[in-house]
Amino acid sequence: MSTDSTAAPSRFALAVAFAIVYVIWGSTFLAILFAIETLPPFLMASARFLVAGSLLYAWSRLVNGAAAPSSANWRATAIVGALLLLGGNGLLVWSEQRIPSGVAALLVGTVPCFMVLVDWLRPGGSRPTGLVVAGLLLGLLGLAWLVGPDRLLGGGRADLIGAVVVVVGSFSWALGSVYSRHAATPPSPFLSTAMQMLSGGVALLVLSVLLGEPWAFDVNAVSLRSLLGVLYLIVLGSIVAFSAYIWLLRVSTPARVSTYAYVNPVIAVILGWALAGEALTTRMIVAATVIVSGVALITLAPKRA
Repeated sequence: MSTDSTAAPSRFALAVAFAIVYVIWGSTFLAILFAIETLPPFLMASARFLVAGSLLYAWSRLVNGAAAPSSANWRATAIVGALLLLGGNGLLVWSEQRIPSGVAALLVGTVPCFMVLVDWLRPGGSRPTGLVVAGLLLGLLGLAWLVGPDRLLGGGRADLIGAVVVVVGSFSWALGSVYSRHAATPPSPFLSTAMQMLSGGVALLVLSVLLGEPWAFDVNAVSLRSLLGVLYLIVLGSIVAFSAYIWLLRVSTPARVSTYAYVNPVIAVILGWALAGEALTTRMIVAATVIVSGVALITLAPKRA
């Protein structure tokens, strides 16, 4: 993957970056579950992004030779980091204390719709094509079929507050993603990613402190599985996959990049079947086929001028 965001990326580089975001972020559901078993959610998320951001920042400046960021760069990345990691990731983590994971998965599937909408309504925005709209609807349909009415409601009504918080978080993620394409972020996508993670990590730490998580945290109760989950999230979920995501936002369309929200649940199901012995039903296979078809429509749709 080239660090030069101005050069036209090769199809191979695009394919690798999309595969990284699809597969690794699809596997982080399990890693997050392990991590928060014995770690406070916001404190864990803060540590994840602060460590990953510090390592990537040092590598970008000292090894990759990225220029020192300006104050304008820090302001822009602070906004993006707050929207993506505090508003998007943080609100999702909090909401899963109130709603079933099936509800959260379906509501996070609104991210592609929000990204297309935000990109359309911004000044000088791009109106979505018919293929993109069809792909969005097909993806939502497949995601709803994948979750199913039984898992969606978990045998009862979904908590309204939790559901609203997920939708707000999804909109925050979409807004931050589209804003990052036009903000005064550093030329190096890796330095920009590092600064966003540092800013988001600080925001998550402030929230964790306000909620009193550090004082209720028992270090002796932390399990090895939680530590391994955090390590996976730092190295693969943050440094590798989040860097690929930020790079893709620069070189592809918001609609195409946002397809990860449809594909991640499919990857999670496949990994659960392959690695954890979970059932793979006919409904799951049909839903996966519908979702992939929607992603194909969005990906193959021509760009509007």
